[in-house]
Amino acid sequence: MDLKEQPSASTLAQKLGDTAHVSGLAIRLARVSGASERLAEWLLKVAIERGARHYERDFDPALPPDNPAVSDEEIGVALCLGQHRYALDQLRVAAQLLSSPRVDPERLCQLAIQERIEPVLLHIAAIAEKFAPDDEPWANRRRHLRPRRVPRADALPHWTRQVSHTGISSHGGPPHTDWLRRRE
Repeated sequence: MDLKEQPSASTLAQKLGDTAHVSGLAIRLARVSGASERLAEWLLKVAIERGARHYERDFDPALPPDNPAVSDEEIGVALCLGQHRYALDQLRVAAQLLSSPRVDPERLCQLAIQERIEPVLLHIAAIAEKFAPDDEPWANRRRHLRPRRVPRADALPHWTRQVSHTGISSHGGPPHTDWLRRRE
């Protein structure tokens, strides 16, 4: 196959109509994790192991193990980087991992600005407001993170992909919608 015939993989930044920024965080995490060019896979694996269990799956056993020196905030932010291939599962996993009272909202805000992912986190925070309005760090993000507009926010996950919605259940009663929180 000639190079010109290969389909180009869109990045999250391209889908948002934004410019992908060269992430110092991604460079550092690729090095300290040992994941190198498989950073996105490693981040997904670690986030699921740390509590984003709704998205459990099997991973290549050759991926490096978790590195406890890497914070949850760093994992969550790195999953939302615009330079990654467009994969909504990464954003959904980040939302569940970061839906924890153990997450430091100030550190998360600092990293979001540094890594230019404010539109992603504010999108998640707006969805969380409907289903878990007082949950941190999302309530804090809505109050303290300044919006940075992107041309196409419709590329971000629909609210139905951030919640668990039951139909008619065996216990009876109406359908119920729950925000996907991290399992601690």
